[in-house]
Amino acid sequence: MPATPPIAVQLYTLRDLTKTDFAGTLKEVAKIGYTGVELAGFGNLNSPQDVKRAVDAAGLKVCGAHVGLEGLEKELNKQLDEQAAIGNKNVVVPYMPDTRRKDAAGWRQVAESLNTIGEACQSRGMQLGYHNHSFEFQVFDNGKTGMDILFEHTDPRLVKAELDLFWVKHGGQDPVQYLNQFGRRTNLVHLKDMAPGADRKFAPVGTGTLDFKAIIEACRKHGVQWGIVEQDSTYDVPPLQAIRTSFENLKKIGAA
Repeated sequence: MPATPPIAVQLYTLRDLTKTDFAGTLKEVAKIGYTGVELAGFGNLNSPQDVKRAVDAAGLKVCGAHVGLEGLEKELNKQLDEQAAIGNKNVVVPYMPDTRRKDAAGWRQVAESLNTIGEACQSRGMQLGYHNHSFEFQVFDNGKTGMDILFEHTDPRLVKAELDLFWVKHGGQDPVQYLNQFGRRTNLVHLKDMAPGADRKFAPVGTGTLDFKAIIEACRKHGVQWGIVEQDSTYDVPPLQAIRTSFENLKKIGAA
């Protein structure tokens, strides 16, 4: 059977903790059983070297890092130097500013930019990825979505997908079908559940409406490198408790 991807947590979920104690928070993450983290800034640390020390001290791996598009465009070498110092191999653009996604031409322009950044990443032994929300599924007058345009106009070798499956569903798509459609273009997957109800709240994995058994099977099938638990808001539940619930539920289906 194909290998199950190891499980990491996106540290944006724990941002209120990492901003005061990045190193201590990572040790708590490791205690739960996670083997990796995806970075979203440095929390209360000052340098990539400090981040690397904290990750190593917790016995974790960096599976990726969210790095803003504007920073990559304006100071590409500086940003990639930082990722190299951390030891990160997956640089992920986490968001598309609304000013750049108003029409199909905007998406094509961003695709060109991602190809350039992706080439620079590859020359340094890194891989560029793009993380979706649900606005990518807006359909333009050419009948294609922003997601379609972006991935049709980027080189599959240079730009991979980090599919956030909550947002795929939020955008009206079927997460498993979408994973199968993207196939090996997807190297990272955000595992995030959607609570039942019209407000479609974020929920710990295994407590909502997504079919994680089928999702993990598709991840295995297509060679996804990492499954990354994220919960943008944990509401009145402490974040460490929420990610513990996600991890325990992944364990129950043999995914952790």
